[in-house]
Amino acid sequence: MTKSRQPNGASSIYLGKDGRWHGRVTVGTKDDGTPDRRHIGRKTRAEVTKAVRELERQRDAGSVRKAGQTWTVTTWLTHWVENIAALHVSENTIDGYRVAVYHHLIPGVGAHRLAKLEPEHLERFYKKMQDNGSSAGTAHQAHRTVRTALNEAVRRRHITINPATIAKAPRLEEEEVEPYSVEEVQRILLEAERHRNTARWVIALALGLRQGEALGLQWTDVDWEAGVIRVSRGRLRPRYKHGCGDRCGRKPGYCPQKINTRRETKETKSRAGKRPIGVPEELMKLLRRHKEEQDRERRLARDLWVEKGYVFTSPTGEPLNPNTDHHKWKDLLKAAGIREGRLHDARHTAGTVLLILGVPDVVVDAIMGWEPGKSARMRRRYQHLTSRVLQDTADRIGSLLWGSADTVNGGLSQGS
Repeated sequence: MTKSRQPNGASSIYLGKDGRWHGRVTVGTKDDGTPDRRHIGRKTRAEVTKAVRELERQRDAGSVRKAGQTWTVTTWLTHWVENIAALHVSENTIDGYRVAVYHHLIPGVGAHRLAKLEPEHLERFYKKMQDNGSSAGTAHQAHRTVRTALNEAVRRRHITINPATIAKAPRLEEEEVEPYSVEEVQRILLEAERHRNTARWVIALALGLRQGEALGLQWTDVDWEAGVIRVSRGRLRPRYKHGCGDRCGRKPGYCPQKINTRRETKETKSRAGKRPIGVPEELMKLLRRHKEEQDRERRLARDLWVEKGYVFTSPTGEPLNPNTDHHKWKDLLKAAGIREGRLHDARHTAGTVLLILGVPDVVVDAIMGWEPGKSARMRRRYQHLTSRVLQDTADRIGSLLWGSADTVNGGLSQGS
């Protein structure tokens, strides 16, 4: 073997006993403090010299992959979601990450070595997801998740390039806002009067609160004198564990002795989300009646009542489960004979009415809780309306200006 002695830390090139040329390049330090010295083997001296110089260039640019564990996509995503992301993001965000990681990404691309994952692997995976029935939105969520996870891998030098930033993301059609018409709102509110927590649905349609914001409201958030509701927190979806020692044979959420492992609410995610909202007097009256009805339920429940101060509760005082609330909305629409729609469509309806009535943009942003950087885009989406909604609004404005007193006092104002 021909090998020249080099100073400590310097690269070396030598001919080995195997007849091949070898190079050694120090690129940094390992976790235990010893030099991280990489080996390169080539057939000729010229080839190994070129490879050594390239590795030195990468070292000097800080783009050499870190020594240590050889990650697969599965091991990295699992480590990232449980040991990195889970410590720094909200409960709802980590839920979304876990669904993308465990239900889509790991089964789809998890067998690849992390350093060998290519943009084309991801693009084929996104297409396969949609071919198998996943929506474009679900595929896009998987893309955002893997992009975030691999950005962290780049920062930690486990890989040098994030293939997800190169891969073409699934095409995501912006959902069309389809607000309810004035007539549909009236029918929903009329049906809501026959159900518990009537004010829950009036708040959704009149003020546009998100589901979590409405279910997180507490009586201390209601300023009766000023006629204002202050939004400051959101209801979280419960997460359960077995209280039976996993003996019931059911999923944790169906365990007879289930234990909720998650806090009930969290602070709103942005400064714009924490906001006061002026409440029409009709809705304030409805909230007063709702409070009286809740006081009656408290007396009937006696020792079963759990006092937590929420505006909308179960018959025993517990905060409403978002999943239960979602199904109640579906039942309400069906009972009212209204077309199928998402609970979020109630928020769309409120935002649409504000914009059509010419409420200043800054006021609309404050009421809806839109962040400054997103508000213009959100307003553009809400202004894409059907002719029926535009005509309904024109009729209401006409009634306001030229109609009778009965007409003016009727319709949407009765419920909002």
